[in-house]
Amino acid sequence: MNTDQSAKDPVRPTEKPDVVRLIQRGRNSRPPGWPALVLTLLTSVALWCAYPPLDLGPLAWVCLVPLLLVCRLPQPVSWQMAYMWLGAWMYWLITLQWMRLGDVLMYPAWLAHSMYLACYWPLFVWLTQIALQRFKVPLYVAAPIVWVGLEYLRGHLLTGFSWYLLGHSQHNWIGLIQISDLCGGYGVSFLVMMANAALAQLVPLSCLERFELLGTKRNEPETERGDVSARQQWLGVIVSLILVAVSLGYGSVRRGHPEFETGPRVALIQGDFPATTKPLTPEEFSETYRVYDALTGQSVRYQPDVIVWPEAMFRYTLMEADPDLTEAELAALFPYAEPQAWRSGQVRDALLDMAQKTNAALILGIPALVASNDGVASYNSAVFVEPEAGISGRYDKIHLVPFGEYIPLVEYLPFLSTFTPYGADGGMRAGERIHVFEYSDWRFVPLICFEDTVPHLVRSMAAAGHRAGQDVDCFVNMSNDGWFHGSVEHDQHLITAAFRCIETRVPMVRAANMGISAFIDGDGVIREPEAIVDLDAKLAGEASRKTMRDPATGKFYRQLNWALISTVPLDPRSSLYVRWGDWFGMLMLTCCLGLALHALLTWKQRRQSTEA
Repeated sequence: MNTDQSAKDPVRPTEKPDVVRLIQRGRNSRPPGWPALVLTLLTSVALWCAYPPLDLGPLAWVCLVPLLLVCRLPQPVSWQMAYMWLGAWMYWLITLQWMRLGDVLMYPAWLAHSMYLACYWPLFVWLTQIALQRFKVPLYVAAPIVWVGLEYLRGHLLTGFSWYLLGHSQHNWIGLIQISDLCGGYGVSFLVMMANAALAQLVPLSCLERFELLGTKRNEPETERGDVSARQQWLGVIVSLILVAVSLGYGSVRRGHPEFETGPRVALIQGDFPATTKPLTPEEFSETYRVYDALTGQSVRYQPDVIVWPEAMFRYTLMEADPDLTEAELAALFPYAEPQAWRSGQVRDALLDMAQKTNAALILGIPALVASNDGVASYNSAVFVEPEAGISGRYDKIHLVPFGEYIPLVEYLPFLSTFTPYGADGGMRAGERIHVFEYSDWRFVPLICFEDTVPHLVRSMAAAGHRAGQDVDCFVNMSNDGWFHGSVEHDQHLITAAFRCIETRVPMVRAANMGISAFIDGDGVIREPEAIVDLDAKLAGEASRKTMRDPATGKFYRQLNWALISTVPLDPRSSLYVRWGDWFGMLMLTCCLGLALHALLTWKQRRQSTEA
């Protein structure tokens, strides 16, 4: 054999030409990953714009198209999952930047939480590609199923985080989001993602090929490359339009009800006090009470039936002790207070006096300490005070915020206490049961702080009253959003609360320190109050504000000392979501688990065949 000719021949004598071409194609067809990173970052920027502060809700219907184009790739690009995660981390870092405002120790929590949430994007792409490539499920079906399944998982895993659901971007489209009483806010997310997927199917893969995202040749058959037929493309668009139209029709029917029934008149007291982990000075302590007491007094002329203070804004601690404990035992259990303080009753007397002076029931956020033979437990509580009976009920917060109100797994991992500003002894204890405060003919269910952002918790509270034959008339949310200093957190917190009202068809009143306090009806509409007591304007000698929104920007006011008074619009409608729960989210998650299980079994079989 001629050695020169042999050197030019790429095919060795022992190899078949077809095998060599296959190997060569596999080596050269792996596309670079940087265009995938660009697509992910495009989705990150556009999705951020869909929520407050820009609040460009219509953008949500197209913003996920770049990410979905990555799902359509016939094979993964280089470092695909890492690029997906990096782009998602950038999104969550910017979106959740308000988390860091509470305390310098919240920076690690902000970074870690963003890293965790970023894992859902590459997981979404992976599961969607499995559905597309192995089961031949159309993108407009696979993508919304996987996305909603992962949203449901995110709402439960590691105590849950149900903020920034895709459907929340449509909070201004009141007619569309009424389907939340059928399947929760997850149903709105499903519609938005399906529309994005239908649009993504319209993009030919040749466009991706120009950006080197395909490792296949131009003359390869389209069916092998994963292109979508024209019939499949337009079917996705038509199905999406039909579902949106049906949802709007359902919303129109549900909103075509008679006027809401007249409920209790409620006064929401809102102060403007930044929250801090540092102990309050005597001056700060007194100023808080003075402002809240003054606003309460000025609200009396509007004759409210119920007055609500935000979370922990009644600064004095409610102390209760087992009557069998001696003073010596109390001193040993809690050396930070005089034993007589557990028996004094001063806080109870002060609350009763306030209720009698206002001639209204009080629902106040208050810290509570309970001493028993097992020790002293600290609670984030709400007390119900009646003019005739004093304190007649206390609700202890059930859903605590990790690292903010308790330290998870600290018994096994003591170092975790360094990530909370309160230290190892700063944790609270979770309450054990739901409470219903009954006054006159009305039934109120209290929610403290972020509890109104947890769909399944609020739904269970509404369902508990329904099973007892006493439907809930009104949710009362007490929040201290002073940790976030007027940031976008205030807006997003209010948005999630509005979805709870639609899901359960129960109105909500929100008293939030620093804002945004509001009256929300069963349609999820934030209603203007009937009266406003504007303490800031009065002290400044200016005209009182007449609306909750700034006329110049259209945004809700926050960081004000004022009181909002209005009548609660009672909603007689029932909700399928309350009766059936998260059937929709669980169904979508089951599909995701099936895809993951299939991928795991397939990988195991391939590994076994390779080893054999």
